[in-house]
Amino acid sequence: MSEKLKIKLSIADRVYPLTIDPSQEEGLRKAAKNIEQLAKKFEQSYAVRDKQDVLAMCALQFASKIEQRGIDQSEGTQNATERLKALDELITSKLGVK
Repeated sequence: MSEKLKIKLSIADRVYPLTIDPSQEEGLRKAAKNIEQLAKKFEQSYAVRDKQDVLAMCALQFASKIEQRGIDQSEGTQNATERLKALDELITSKLGVK
């Protein structure tokens, strides 16, 4: 069993102490940095009432990217499947296999 690592991440002017696997540290620090950058961008671009509004906008932005990536991958898989079926039919017809 690996040792746990205690870190502190700052998001929206709050510090969050976490106990994590060492392999998670880089990803969590990058995620916190991305949230901070996006929050600053929203604060500068829009009239924001409080940090909760900014964090909700950040959550929506990141969640929509994940959902869109899933949709794009699904469509890509479907297109590849259709092309493979068409190729299989073409090969089967040329070989005369029933």
